[in-house]
Amino acid sequence: MSSSQAIELQARPDEPAGTSAADAAPAASARASGLARRASGTGAIFRSLSVPVAAAVSFGVHRWVPDAEPTPLTDFYPRLLLIVGALGVVAAVLQAAWPGCREWIASRAPLVAAAALAVCAWDVITLKLALLPLPYFPSPEMILAALVADRGPLFEAAWRSLLLLSQGYLLGVFAGLIFGVAIGWSLPVRYWGMPILKVVGPIPATAWIPLAIVVLPGNWSAVALIALAVWFPVTMLTSSGIANTRASLLDVARTLGASRWYLVFRVAIPAAMPSIFIGLFMGLGSSFLTLAAAESVGVKSGLGWYVSWARDWAEYGKVYAALLVMAAFFSTIMTVLFKLRDRVLVWQKGVIKW
Repeated sequence: MSSSQAIELQARPDEPAGTSAADAAPAASARASGLARRASGTGAIFRSLSVPVAAAVSFGVHRWVPDAEPTPLTDFYPRLLLIVGALGVVAAVLQAAWPGCREWIASRAPLVAAAALAVCAWDVITLKLALLPLPYFPSPEMILAALVADRGPLFEAAWRSLLLLSQGYLLGVFAGLIFGVAIGWSLPVRYWGMPILKVVGPIPATAWIPLAIVVLPGNWSAVALIALAVWFPVTMLTSSGIANTRASLLDVARTLGASRWYLVFRVAIPAAMPSIFIGLFMGLGSSFLTLAAAESVGVKSGLGWYVSWARDWAEYGKVYAALLVMAAFFSTIMTVLFKLRDRVLVWQKGVIKW
């Protein structure tokens, strides 16, 4: 045996003397896969226990850390933590027999745990250490107490906001589709319509609030402002999609004897649907902002009005409660639109996730 071979054997004392590189590769791969399985098992255990542990930590901090601010008289926050922790334990137990529960834990449990710890940090900053002044920064318990106490007015405000939003959004979508198809398909309409679109469209809808309050009475001012906010992006994206329809599709349809209306409704509009849905999403985001602004200024109902009313009375617990309702309200509407998009644009399902 040469000196180089002896040095190599001394450097690898745990391998047999006759082990070759080809034999060592499967062994290294097996060790790597074993480590990966152990790491995956550790990660699965961490995800399974993340929600109950986060809820337990938050509950302990809220229950046993002394309060620097006046102790709330209600206990909705600890009850919520107990419910979240119990659901986390149930999900961890059921994941072995329920694949859907296992998928939820793998994708959502860390987010829920992080949210629970974030609320715990807010509880410490506000109630336990009093680093942020009252009444502007209420504790989680105060926010939940306001949410429960004012659940009736909040539901009524959410319903009013839904009515205003649906009326304005549908009106804006209808007008945007008509203008967008006309501008994208007809050159004369494009010649006269694009200057109007370039002048009126970029102006924020909220800038029209003073004029809308004077011209339109009651809730119609908010409906018109929301429709204006939706009209511009829907018109722009629809006209772009119609104008960029592949010429080969139109030529084939004309060769087969298709009429102008057939070309518009059966060729151009279906081809422009991805662009149209982008305009619908942009218009929906603009409608949320316009709705909140219009309700806080010119409409005496809805979530925006409720926020302004609670702020004027320094009821900031109710302000934060209304913001939570707004988040759930707007997120649900956006989710519904995404579901509709996935049903219509089946070939693009999952391309844009929400």
